[in-house]
Amino acid sequence: MRHEPIVSIQRKTGIRWPTCITMVVFHIGAVAALFMLSWPVVIGTLLLWWLAGGLGIGVGYHRLLTHRGFKTPKVVEYFLTLCGLLALEAGPIAWVVTHRIHHAHTDVPGDPHTPRDGSWWAHMGWVLTGTAQRYDKSVCNRYAPDLTSDPVHCWLEKLYYVPLILLGFLLLAVGGWPMLFCGIFLRVTFGLHATWLVNSATHLWGRKRFKTLDDSRNSWWVALLSFGEGWHNNHHAYPTSARHGLRWYEVDLNWLGIRALQLLGLARGIKRVRFNRATSAWQLVRSGRPRRVYHTV
Repeated sequence: MRHEPIVSIQRKTGIRWPTCITMVVFHIGAVAALFMLSWPVVIGTLLLWWLAGGLGIGVGYHRLLTHRGFKTPKVVEYFLTLCGLLALEAGPIAWVVTHRIHHAHTDVPGDPHTPRDGSWWAHMGWVLTGTAQRYDKSVCNRYAPDLTSDPVHCWLEKLYYVPLILLGFLLLAVGGWPMLFCGIFLRVTFGLHATWLVNSATHLWGRKRFKTLDDSRNSWWVALLSFGEGWHNNHHAYPTSARHGLRWYEVDLNWLGIRALQLLGLARGIKRVRFNRATSAWQLVRSGRPRRVYHTV
């Protein structure tokens, strides 16, 4: 794999049994969790869902590590990464490499999970029967040199599953089996599908605000399930923007999380999109400086 073009790397490899068995176990556990619900368990699960899926994946893995839409102190970056590990969506390096490849080859050969290869493939087939997030070191160095050169991220990459295991023991001790099944199996399963819907549904259904060359769409319902990641056409038009929901009615909780970090003095250099009424166009700005202009459809 070391010298293969990225188009050849993204392919069907046959059933990956360890991954498939893990997914089956988690889905069975998620169904079982539905019979253990109580208000304290639901509240705790929702908090963990936001911590892992919102702060961890949306704010940390995606908008900070992958696109560098804002800057934070390293300790905050590592904390957000740790939150992302609780979603069981791979380590930070594998996740970032996959997503940067997606943006480099969106909906063309080489895209890890384009619906043009099938809606099932785009949703979870690429994880169960494809290359998924397993890349050679040279590919990781090419697409994520900022992370592969960071010893802390390399360490977190190797042990990405450990925090979830430790959390499971903690939840079992604090809340018993209901908290374990809901806080781990139900939450992780739901979170995985929410992320996979961004890969699949938002390239199939929804509205296009911007004239991008890919199939990305804005989906309000995927945005609700993913804390704002469903405004996918906005995102593909301006990948480095820390804000995805551009209108007041486009709910983007991850953007509000970044703004909260800014108010606490923990986020700076935030890139965002604003509408320039003088030019009737959207502009990517940082610290008041215009960057790139896209016209709406």
